[in-house]
Amino acid sequence: MRQTHKAGEKLFVDYAGKTVPIVSHVTGEVRTAQVFVAVLGASNYTYCEATWSQRLPDWINSHLRAFHFLGGLPVMVIPDNLKSGVSNACRYDPDINPAYQQMAVHYGVALVPARPLKPKDKAKAEVGVQIIERWILARLRHHTFFSLVELNHCIKALLEEVNNKALKKLAGTRKTWFDTIDKPALMPLPLHAYQYTDIKTVKVHIDYHVQYDSHIYSVPHQLVGEKIELHAKDNLIELYFHHRRVASHARKYQPGTTTLAEHMPVKHAKHQQWSAGRLINWAQDMGEEVCIWVRAQLQQKQHEEQAYRVCLGLLSLSRSYPAERLNKACAIANQNKLYRLKQIKDILRSNQDQLLTEALTSPSVMPQQHENIRGPKSFH
Repeated sequence: MRQTHKAGEKLFVDYAGKTVPIVSHVTGEVRTAQVFVAVLGASNYTYCEATWSQRLPDWINSHLRAFHFLGGLPVMVIPDNLKSGVSNACRYDPDINPAYQQMAVHYGVALVPARPLKPKDKAKAEVGVQIIERWILARLRHHTFFSLVELNHCIKALLEEVNNKALKKLAGTRKTWFDTIDKPALMPLPLHAYQYTDIKTVKVHIDYHVQYDSHIYSVPHQLVGEKIELHAKDNLIELYFHHRRVASHARKYQPGTTTLAEHMPVKHAKHQQWSAGRLINWAQDMGEEVCIWVRAQLQQKQHEEQAYRVCLGLLSLSRSYPAERLNKACAIANQNKLYRLKQIKDILRSNQDQLLTEALTSPSVMPQQHENIRGPKSFH
């Protein structure tokens, strides 16, 4: 069936069957570059570029550069059933990749994939690929490229020549037809370009965290066990539950963990607030000897956080014993170098702290004059 294309309505996109080898100038390794082709329906105005792969990031970013090249947006984009664009091909109701659909929503264009095994649905792209292979890739086949930038520089120069080449059956060129027909009909580009977003479904672990790449991010603890959507941008991680954003984090590219206090259960948040300084301040409120015992614990451990629990155990004894008794018990422990929590408890249970006198902390001084004291004269 002969198809009539309205101005600015459809942009057909596909990859060329031929690839271009690129040689690494460091190792000599040869990698093949894929060639992306986009063709407007009414004017046949063509855009092409080389990318390292046909994966989703390259697929979407090629669309963005094509829109920028055209200086506007078509009403519809007609892709092939490439896995990067269509996650589940179907003649009637295909499943569009979420990130690809998000890009289309951002630009306000409709995605209408061609029917499976029906290349005539995107005949403009098929013809455009043939033209690019004949007039650009064939002319570059004897050249050796050492970078993707170098290859795209050559493609850009030859593409301008293709678009300005006189058409056989129509008067003018692709460029003149584009300027006359398609360009005025294109929708304007949005103020901000779409930022590629990797979208994946993840399950919230029992520790209320999810992992992306090598970094771990927290979510509200109420979502433990739920499946949520993770949106990863270049500098931002966003987490959605039932299409509602529940958390966002600055993206980290090194291994580690990012945890927000508001995502923790109450008990976890309180535990997270403990520090050596806070423990020492609490100990000073109970007495000097308690502070000395706590400082000794913090200094003995390889890492001070290892001493937090035993210090909290000591300070929690203040619920059962007055601060004065706890301070005396620590005085006995400090004097005898007893640094186990159970030894402090034994001192308190056996009431040893109540038998403590000044003799334990400082030697007593004998009085010089007393009626019962005899001096040397008493033994003449």
